[in-house]
Formats: sequence, structure tokens, C-alpha cells
Amino acid sequence: MRIDKYISVTGLYPRRETARLIAAGRITINGTGCAAGAIVEPGDIVAVDGVTVTPDRGERVYLALNKPAGITCTADRQVEGNIVDYVGYPSRIFAVGRLDKQSEGLILMTNDGSIVNRMMRAEHHHEKEYTVTVDKPVTADFLQEMADGVEILGTRTRPCLTRQLAEKEFSIVLTQGLNLQIRRMCKALGYRVLRLERIRIMHLTLSGLSRGEWRMLTLEELAELHTRLEG
Repeated sequence: MRIDKYISVTGLYPRRETARLIAAGRITINGTGCAAGAIVEPGDIVAVDGVTVTPDRGERVYLALNKPAGITCTADRQVEGNIVDYVGYPSRIFAVGRLDKQSEGLILMTNDGSIVNRMMRAEHHHEKEYTVTVDKPVTADFLQEMADGVEILGTRTRPCLTRQLAEKEFSIVLTQGLNLQIRRMCKALGYRVLRLERIRIMHLTLSGLSRGEWRMLTLEELAELHTRLEG
């Protein structure tokens, strides 16, 4: 089994975080630092920071968090204000995807590495909805340009849905997750984001969650999530 998949199924870290740990020399196989793509054979001893890890066959955890601004979406416990310590769940979980430190709203956390991989695959085009407050009045032209796609990071963003909510506030539904995408899109069109909140991931919403609170997904929500991912 490849090292990234092995670490993923331990429930400790998703693959992206594993790549960072490998690059930092913090993951070993049989006491020796490993490279990206290394293979874990039966009987090998895998450790992170010297602590042996094994695949987690226990209960799977799926929770929704209404993340406040100022919390960093990383499983690295050395980072002050990391999301794992903020939630304080009694077993190891990690965030599915990211919200930048100053953004707030819905984020999923789990110990199920397989569901992370399926949700993060760009070709699945899963919807994520945000409300955005900017520094000057929203215009029809601005909303249309956002919806048609904006040139950022050497590419053009996918077409998306936009809708005005107030003079300086709008909603946007994305089906991709480029780094700081909404902030970069707004900046490219001459706007600055003052507040960014994610209110929906596919069928999951912030309903019933105050800022900073979390809850377990219901059986119905989880069943629908698996159905959508399999589809």
C-alpha cells in the first residue's frame, strides 16, 4: 500500500497533509525516512514523529463544524489555533478540505480517509455555497463576470452561480476549490472581501449550528453523502 493511502486509512491525516509530513521528514518506515510514493509492505512499522501508527478499524466519525474566523484548518497540532485542538474531539479527526484562516462557516471533519479522497476529487464538481461581503456595492456586471469565470492562478475558473443579497453582499455557488478562489476572483475584478462564510457543502448546511458549534451528521445526511459520492 502506498504510504499516503496507508496514513489516510489510519484516520490520522488526509493525503495532502501526509505529503507535507513526508516532505518534512516526519514519517518513517521501519525507522527510515520515506519518500512520497513509498510502499508499505505487510509487517512494516510506520511512524509519525516517532509514534507508531496502524490503520484504524474502529468507529467512523463524521461531524459538521461552523468554523469561526481565526481557526486554521490543519491537523498539525504545533500550529496555534489549529482546528483539531479547537474541536477537541476525543479521537483523531481531520478537516475535509479547507477554509482559510479568516473565513468562517461549514467544514466537515472525519477520521475516514476514503471519504476525504472522494470529496476532494475535482472531477466530481461538488457544490459549495458561500455568502460574501465586499468593500463596495455589488453590480450586475460584477456578478455576471464572477459567474462566467475569472482568470486567476493561470487558469479560468469554472462557471458558477451568483446572486445579490444586499448592497455589498452576494452568494456564490462553486464546483471547484482553487486556493483562496473567491478572494482572488473578487480581487481580480477590483473588489476586496471583508467577510466570507461557507453555508453549504452539497446537501449539508449550517442549519442549527451557531458559530463555533459542531454536531454529528445524521444517518440521513450520511446516507445521502455516500449516495452522492458514489454517483
